[in-house]
Amino acid sequence: MQCATVLALLRQHAAGVEDPHEAAMTAETIRFVLDHPDCLWQTCVSGHLTGSAWIVSPDRTRTLLTHHRKLEKWLQLGGHADGEADLLAVARREAQEESGLASVRALADSIFDVDRHWIPPRRNDPGHYHYDLRFAFEADPAAPLAVSTESHDVAWVELTRVSVLNPEESMSRMVRKTGRLGPGAAT
Repeated sequence: MQCATVLALLRQHAAGVEDPHEAAMTAETIRFVLDHPDCLWQTCVSGHLTGSAWIVSPDRTRTLLTHHRKLEKWLQLGGHADGEADLLAVARREAQEESGLASVRALADSIFDVDRHWIPPRRNDPGHYHYDLRFAFEADPAAPLAVSTESHDVAWVELTRVSVLNPEESMSRMVRKTGRLGPGAAT
């Protein structure tokens, strides 16, 4: 099964999830992957897997967010798996494509956060769920950024201001988890 690696990551993550809402979404994501062999493709109409990058500064005080053009929200960077079962690689690729960063460093090979969220219908695309596997990365805030065509803007944001830009619980949960990442390299 192409999704065996994804299932292993999800099960490992499920064993350590403390937040009850995230635990439920992780269990739903595992069931979804088991029930949908095409879960890595956008052609899976009810939903599909995505990989996201929660990028933090080495001092863990800022995160890199994008103002998503279609959703009109400030979010972490990420995107569709497009058939790729290595969701960490998907998250890295999307982070670099959407930010222009030449280098992002994964803080772990394990999942940082799991979220399932509704994507409303748009043009010819019906409404569907994104089953988002999020990974933690570190990058240099002094590195040059570039705004992709998928975004209005990309910016480093103080963790204390994330909820001002996006008050959704999934964003607040990642901010809370950032404190548990441990110190990074000196800036």
